[in-house]
Amino acid sequence: MKGTVRFLGKVRFQARADSGHSLTIDGPAEVGGENQGFRPMELMLLGLAGCMAFDVLMILRKMRQEMISYQVNIEGERAEEAPRVYTTVRMEHVFQGSNLNPHSIQRAIELAESTYCSASAMFAKTAKIINQYRIQSDRSNR
Repeated sequence: MKGTVRFLGKVRFQARADSGHSLTIDGPAEVGGENQGFRPMELMLLGLAGCMAFDVLMILRKMRQEMISYQVNIEGERAEEAPRVYTTVRMEHVFQGSNLNPHSIQRAIELAESTYCSASAMFAKTAKIINQYRIQSDRSNR
């Protein structure tokens, strides 16, 4: 895996991954930015949510659990002193579908966090990761 981060001026950068995708990184006005892109630490947190979501989805598909929608809400707390690493991360996995098995969902989240999600393994070095889930009813059957 490779990528480049190119300086664009002030505190803005263009990041490009070897997959060809790109995004803008910028800071708030108080550090000279113009709020035109993601903050680096936001990307790390969103990367964790994306990694967990991807792995949970793959595991649930193997368990033949079909969902209509799935999202991960994530919130992180950081250390007060530099380096301001994440110390606590809370993820809420929200599923919608009919006949979803709570045991299967719990197991998929546990497997993703403990075995498959590389980002979770890295975050666990500095942060307490708290995963919760809820299943919303399938409103399309009403």
